Amino acid sequence: MHLRDALSVLETIAPLRLAESWDNVGLLVGDPRQSVSGALLCIDYTPAVAREARDLGCDLVVAYHPPVFEALKRVTAPGLVFEAIRDGIALYAPHTALDVAPGGTNDVLADVLGIGERTPLQRGEARPTHHKLVTFVPEEHTEAVAAALFTAGAGKIGEYTEASFRAQGTGTFLGGEGTHPAVGQAGRREAVPEIRLEVLVPSARTMQAVAALRASHPYEEPAFDLVMLAPEPVTTGIGRIGDLLTPTPLGALLGRIKEGLGVEALLVSTPDGVGDETAIRRAAACAGACGKLFEQAMAQGAGLYLTGELRHHDALKAAQAGMTVVCALHSNSERATLGRVRSRLQEALPGLQVHLSASDHDPFMIR
Repeated sequence: MHLRDALSVLETIAPLRLAESWDNVGLLVGDPRQSVSGALLCIDYTPAVAREARDLGCDLVVAYHPPVFEALKRVTAPGLVFEAIRDGIALYAPHTALDVAPGGTNDVLADVLGIGERTPLQRGEARPTHHKLVTFVPEEHTEAVAAALFTAGAGKIGEYTEASFRAQGTGTFLGGEGTHPAVGQAGRREAVPEIRLEVLVPSARTMQAVAALRASHPYEEPAFDLVMLAPEPVTTGIGRIGDLLTPTPLGALLGRIKEGLGVEALLVSTPDGVGDETAIRRAAACAGACGKLFEQAMAQGAGLYLTGELRHHDALKAAQAGMTVVCALHSNSERATLGRVRSRLQEALPGLQVHLSASDHDPFMIR
């Protein structure tokens, strides 16, 4: 199969539009047209994981943390990115897109905790994504202008392309001295049958669409409106919070977390008077370095907050406020989601051999 087939499934599992604006997600190294037969899933793309991918014959590595995050000025040997390019190994990172996605990293943690109905701990910021471009074109030139806009990336709504709205009307103008109107004469008021043409344009393609409009429009000075559309209300977000399906003693809940995350030890900070028999009724979770969201968990009534890492003074603050904090270490809080991604890839792409990395592990150990 081709890499683009795997990319399509990965982007269904974790739509890239859900990623945080600062993140670097998606295909980072590779050619969508290249053939792939095996994939290796990991949290961090380390030299050990790179060797494992080569030994297993994997030509795709899905690394949760982006192996390329900041801008690269050189790609030289020795280096993980250089070697991946040389060996034809594609690198893909879902990161915060997987955190936010339904069924992703934070839903896995919520499942481990036994949370029933859940909501995001912090909803995502609504960001404008599209402009509406409206222009006015002589009837006989409408198809040419529309085609140019479509080629520039306009007119896409979901899985539909070349979408537009058109209405008939009359345009008027009076060309000043020195103008060369495409219709009529300068210095005389003209009335021309025109089509009002409207298309949606992704914000990232707005400049190209305007340039295409100017290049294809017959008028010397085409009239157009460019309107930033208000974003849709955001229902997704980072982290999860909700009531447990069954109130659970803290000691039993800690055992459930260890089993669910495959770890032998946890960092636990408890308020005074809270012991293993204390029932936890409401909990929150956010994978990775989500210590900054502990105050949101407290404000929303969580009795326990599960994350990867938390600052010392924040742990003290949480305990003083009556909330237990559980830290699994950064990547230990993320790794459990790889099994779910593997299952979904295998189900959608039975011809792709999908492996979980055996050499990928958190850099810290509790000894």
